[in-house]
Amino acid sequence: MILKISHLTKYRFEEPVHYALQQLRLLPKSGVGQNVVYWDVTVTGGTHEVEFDDQFSNRVMLVGIDPGETEISILCAGEVDTTNLHGVIGPNMGFAPLWLFLRPTPLTKPGSRVAKLIKELGTDHETDVTRLHTLSRLIGEVVPYQTGETHAETTAEEALVAAAGVCQDHAHIFVAAVRQMGFPARYVSGYLMMNDRVEQDATHAWAEAYLPDLGWVGFDVSNGISPDDRYIRVATGLDYKDASPISGLRLGSGGEHMDVTLQVQQ
Repeated sequence: MILKISHLTKYRFEEPVHYALQQLRLLPKSGVGQNVVYWDVTVTGGTHEVEFDDQFSNRVMLVGIDPGETEISILCAGEVDTTNLHGVIGPNMGFAPLWLFLRPTPLTKPGSRVAKLIKELGTDHETDVTRLHTLSRLIGEVVPYQTGETHAETTAEEALVAAAGVCQDHAHIFVAAVRQMGFPARYVSGYLMMNDRVEQDATHAWAEAYLPDLGWVGFDVSNGISPDDRYIRVATGLDYKDASPISGLRLGSGGEHMDVTLQVQQ
């Protein structure tokens, strides 16, 4: 399937910027299940400084905001040819070893709520895959998808307490539980073509677990499936902070406002 992406992010600053640097993880790479036909990133109000691959093999672009600017826009546009592999990515590749993906982070640190979730899951499952699909379904039941109840710093335990969250929270809970169960797990950010709309409010997030017989396998808790050819993988990491589409720092006073316009279509 050929997926077409148009993703515009605009930042407006209340005061002129003295200095700011942003990391963009908005460049998908050709690999298992996807081939980038073309991809272009256009920055207005800033300067493309450098590109590099980070420790998780994500392609990262550093953009400096021009001094005195009050607005910067980042437009990503491209096409990606995808194949339905039923979520199976396969062997571990890149710089990061498997043992690294067993390490908890502040956002994915397991506590009593994660332990309760694993206990409710039980051990009566035919295979590791069916067990993790059951875990995905269970997370969706105890933490229904609901916007406005969590934020970027919400931890897996806090989302379980709130009993509400979005795809980021679902991925963090899944990753926390899977690591506690002894499997490496990682957070994934990217794009999803929805069946009922072209216009979207944000990028998507899901998780992957490493199983001995299959390698990396994806699980989208929010939609209750393993990723298919409607998904584009862009960045991975231990949690959201490693794979967030845009992160950075800014020096200066005044607030900032962000607007996102995203279209994903066949």
